[in-house]
Formats: sequence, C-alpha cells, structure tokens
Amino acid sequence: MKQFFNILKYAKPYKKYALGHILSNILYALFGALSFVALIPMLDILFEKNQAKPIVKPIYEGISSLKDFYKDYLSYQVNLFAENDPQKALLLVVSLIIGLFLLKNIFGYLANYFMVFLRNGVVRDLRNAVYKKTVELPLSYFSEQKKGDIMSRVTNDVATLQYSMLPVLELIAREPLTIIFTIIMMVIISVKLTLFVFVFIPISGIIISRIGKSLKGKSDRVQKESGIILSILEETLTGLRIIKGFNAEEKFDIKFQESSMRSYHFSNKLFNRQNLASPASEFLGILVISILLWYGGQLVLVDNSLDGSSFIAYMGLAYNIMVPAKAISRGLYNIKQGDAAAERIQEIIDTPNPLKDKENALVKTGFDSEIVFDNISFKYENEYVLKNFSLTIPKGKTVALVGQSGSGKSTIANLITRFYDVNEGRILIDGIDIRDLTTKSLRNQLGIVTQDAILFNESIKNNLKIGKEEATDEQIIDALKVANAWEFVKDLPKGIETNIGDSGNKLSGGQKQRLSIARAVLKSPPIMVLDEATSALDTESERLVQVALENMMKNRTSIVIAHRLSTIQNADEIVVLNKGEIVEKGKHSQLIVENGVYKKLVDMQSFE
Repeated sequence: MKQFFNILKYAKPYKKYALGHILSNILYALFGALSFVALIPMLDILFEKNQAKPIVKPIYEGISSLKDFYKDYLSYQVNLFAENDPQKALLLVVSLIIGLFLLKNIFGYLANYFMVFLRNGVVRDLRNAVYKKTVELPLSYFSEQKKGDIMSRVTNDVATLQYSMLPVLELIAREPLTIIFTIIMMVIISVKLTLFVFVFIPISGIIISRIGKSLKGKSDRVQKESGIILSILEETLTGLRIIKGFNAEEKFDIKFQESSMRSYHFSNKLFNRQNLASPASEFLGILVISILLWYGGQLVLVDNSLDGSSFIAYMGLAYNIMVPAKAISRGLYNIKQGDAAAERIQEIIDTPNPLKDKENALVKTGFDSEIVFDNISFKYENEYVLKNFSLTIPKGKTVALVGQSGSGKSTIANLITRFYDVNEGRILIDGIDIRDLTTKSLRNQLGIVTQDAILFNESIKNNLKIGKEEATDEQIIDALKVANAWEFVKDLPKGIETNIGDSGNKLSGGQKQRLSIARAVLKSPPIMVLDEATSALDTESERLVQVALENMMKNRTSIVIAHRLSTIQNADEIVVLNKGEIVEKGKHSQLIVENGVYKKLVDMQSFE
C-alpha cells in the first residue's frame, strides 16, 4: 500500500476534480440506497390485498421502532398523495423508483466524468516525472542499466498503473460510501439480520486477500522480463547491420524467444491468479446471500420480527453491498499487481542525482580568461583513467589531446561538460569550480561535437536548433556553410526542412558529422569541445571540414581530442597522454624534434 500512497501524491494538482468526484459519489451512493428502500411501499401495495387503509400519520416512538416508523411514514405519504387508491399509489412508487435510479446514474456519470481528468492527469504527470528524471540522471547511471528496462518503466509500468492501480481511485469514495449508506438502511430495516451479515463478510475478505497475496512478486517478474524483451529489441535494431553481417540472426532469435518464453510462463501464472479472484469472490458472495436468505426467512416465517416486503428490500440492499465489496476486493487485488510497477517507477524517481546543482549555484554568462584542470584524478569503476592531470588553457587558444585508446582523452571531454564529476582535484573556469556553477549555465558556454554524430528523427532545421531555439533560417544556412554542409543540404528535396530519418540514417557518415558540426557552429559558444570530430569523414570531407573547424575556432577556446593527427598540427599546444598522465606537451614542430611518444604516433599514421 505504501507505493499506492506515493502515487496518490500526484493527485494533489487535481483537487477540484477529486472534490467533484467525492460529492457526486456521495449523492450516487445515497440515491442508490434509497432506490432499494423505495421498493417497500410498492411491495406492500402489491402483496397486501386490503384495499382501504386509514390515512393515519405514524408517531415516532423511539430508536427501537425506527424501522416500523420509517416504513409506516413512507406508506402514509404515498397513500396520502394517492388518496388511498392502490393503482395511483403504485404509479407514484414506480415513478419514485425511476427518479431515484435516474438521479443515481446521473451522479454516477458525473463521478466518472471528474475521475477521467483526475486519473489521466496523474498518469500524464507520472510519465512526465519519470522522463524528466531519466533525462536529468548522469550518464554513469545508464552505464549500469539496460536501455530496454528504462523504456519498459516509462511505458509498460506506467500503463500497468493506469489499468491496475489508478482505477482504484474510483473506488476510494464511491464503494465505501455505497456500503455506508446501504448499511444504514439495512440497520433501519433489521438490526439482527445486519449483524448476521457482518459475521460472514470479514471471512470472505480474508479468503480473497489470501488469493492475492503473491500477486506483487508475480507481477514484478512479468515487468522485469518485459524490460529484458525491450532491451533485446533495442540492441537488435541498433546493431542490425552487424547481426546480419555476422549471420547472427539465429542467435539473437533464440535469445529473444527465450525471454519471450519466460514472459509467457510468468504471465500465465499472474493472469491465472488474477482470474481466480472474480469467481472466488462471486461464489463467496452467493454463499453469504444464501445464508442470508435462510436466516431472513426464519425471521419472516418463524420469528415474525420482519415482514415480507421489508425482507425483499433488505435482500436488494444486501446485493447492493456485495457489489462494492467485490469491487473493493478486486481493487486491493489490483493494488498488489500495480505495486510492483509503482516500485519500479519510484525507483527511478527516487534515484539520487550526484550531479545536481548546489543550492546557491552560480549562473555563468560568459568566458573571460582560462580553463584550469587542477591536479584532477578520475576513475569509472576501480581503475583510474586520469591521474594527477593538470593543464591550463588560456582563452582563445586551441589545445589538442592525443594518445592511444584508453589514455583518457575522451574522459576530459566528459569532465569539462560535467557528464561526470572528478574524484579528486578541480576544474576551474575563470577561477570558479565548475561544480559551483549551474549545469545549464556551464553547458551554455560549451559547444560539443562528438565522435558519433548524434542526430534525431527530425528535419535538419530542428536538429540544428537544439542548441539555439531562436535561430533564424538565415543563421542556420550560415552555420551549414561554415561546416561545409550547405553544399548537400541545398540539393535535398525540402532543403533545411528535410527529415533525415532515425539517427540521421538517410545521410552518409560524413554528411551526418558535418550537420553535427553545424549544430555546434550555430550555438556559437565561447568554448568548443571536439571529440574525434573528423573521425567519420572521408579524406575529401575531412579537408573541407578541417578548414571549417579552423575558421570556427578562431578567437575561440578549443579542446580538440584527435585520433587523426593531421587535423591538429596547427594547435597552439598538443598534450600527449599515456595511461591517464601527461607525457609530452608542445607544438607540433617541437614534439616532432623531441622524437618521443608523439613522433611515434605520427610515424604510425605515416603522417610525415
């Protein structure tokens, strides 16, 4: 139940709908109970053959005779209005019953009307909260999670809540109120019979709750397996070219089928347990009604403490109480099923974000002097990838980081952008530790071009505007020209409005990378971080883009991480890394003369 109350927090913005829902349900429950009680005078008219009854107003004689007073008063009012004509009285009572049922259903509709806004609002806000938190969490969180499982939580688990736990919101007011009003009417008609009923209802509740006890565990297994299925699917679609190229279709097919079979078995167990709830609760309901018929019959035939018309109305009320009781038991059952989904969703929402801005974080609006890496060390797991790394980059200078794979080059890009935080030391911009800045204002100072050109299933225009939403078409075209991308964009059917497909797959690798560079150009930040920015380009494209990058980097501070050493020979300083430590520093010509690690790297690429 704890998770259910966590979900209820999301209902707070919809108080007015909740109030409308509760008020409508109060009237729904009241008219529902009264509609059964209105049967008593009708039954009296049908079954009592004496045509004329004196119209005498009954006298209230205390709580012990409340039932007789209520019944006689109702009959008195009907006969008074109908002038003791049975046919008129019957027509009046039938009209009264129709009116009461009509009012009951009108308020039932209104209760559901208000609930639609409440329930769908909670689902929307919950889904938005999970997505927002997913985007906010650091990259380190996702390196330990399966993408498919995250997707499953945002989609499948929220859907599970929508159709299992959240419908219970409808029961919170309606069913208990229906039971309360019905019990009041039942007590008025017969205290003895009502006490008898409440001996058996708790027994039924205990039996039904035992059936649903293991639902949470079974539901949790089904949802986890759904996450695995989505993970396999996501990996398959991402790596389809490799799967086909290595004839691995059968291997992945078997892997998917195994997960699908586990989901099949878990789902069978879950749904069979669910299916047991309805027949079990219905049978127990009929059992209670049957015992009630026997005992009530004794009160009518033997004890003479209850008349026939009151007993029939009482049976209608007893049935009326079984329906909400069954709905509540089913609701509790659904809460158990939704509990696992709510727990998985809450797990993401409650995950602490180690990169969250400090309470009084500074907002940086410009870059004035230098970037300083002050004796920083960093490890992803147990092994340090950067050790005691210190470097100063003055404003307007271009610094290139080179070294073999695993030397820590890309880690520096991840740290300056604060995708990760350093374990030791500080990174300073204009003398301010970047951990003291708001993440948003820090990243506003940075332009990023990554090794993999990450593009979205949108138009070229919208892909470029990610960094500068207010950019005009002219500015977009200018940025494309700087990145030498306009030459192919202008020939596309819709120009900058052309959709480039999923991950930009309608374009070549070189075209995608040039768009990625154009996006950074359009943002026009004071600091550029280029992580293997030209690695995906062919020789001709590389030459074109290299000129563009050099133009773009003029009067800008740039950190260039390069594998192709031909692209960084004009850098103001080249920093050579090996196993997370600086082994050489200097200009290209100096490092060649020194004949050290850099010279060996150059020779391996046949640069000279």
